[in-house]
Amino acid sequence: MREIIFDTETTGLDNRADRIIEIGGIELFNHFPTGNVIHIFINPGDQKVHPDALAVHGITDEFLKDKKPFAEVAEEILAFFGDAKWIAHNATFDMGFINAELARIGLPPILPERVVDTLSMARRKHPMGPNSLDALCRRYGIDNSHRTKHGALLDSELLAEVYIEMIGGRQAAFGLSTATSGQNGRGDAAEEDDVVIASVLERPRPLAPRLSQSEAQAHEALVAKLGEKGIWAKYGSPAAQ
Repeated sequence: MREIIFDTETTGLDNRADRIIEIGGIELFNHFPTGNVIHIFINPGDQKVHPDALAVHGITDEFLKDKKPFAEVAEEILAFFGDAKWIAHNATFDMGFINAELARIGLPPILPERVVDTLSMARRKHPMGPNSLDALCRRYGIDNSHRTKHGALLDSELLAEVYIEMIGGRQAAFGLSTATSGQNGRGDAAEEDDVVIASVLERPRPLAPRLSQSEAQAHEALVAKLGEKGIWAKYGSPAAQ
């Protein structure tokens, strides 16, 4: 299962007038980061960065002057996301801007069933809160000391760690799945909540038995005394294993 943890930065809070100026995303496959990322700064055209937004992310109008407009990067963004889930913290905000930008260039919106809101997840899991990204980092012991301002890629990286912890962390499942090689080496799609942890490999040479010959003979003598109905008789001689 492929998912994209993403975040946006904008010129302000109103998606009817304000514009996306940065998008960052982290690819997960079966809940593990693949190393594939997207990070793009976007020219908002005539829309200026609101002072309150500037205080949050520090992205200036001057910095954005030579960046491409959304219409020129939309194809790259949509290709990166592909058919993956769109996962964001307070996704209503981010998807409002994404779909407004898509509408401006005549492209269909991203449907709600493809979107996961980690803020809603956190509120269900931790109803007493707080559930901001910073608060969740503290709750799960994730170091966010280098986060002095918001940034789309940095926030996506932190959210990816938070999301993995919220869905059960990096604990290994008892049943290991064997990955089947497929496109991009990722293998066939697994069930939504499954985690492909490792391929189960056979040892090229079996380990030497730790049971001595005298111990094996003593065991056989004990089993013989138990008779044919003894449960150990079903397992054969340890000396032959």
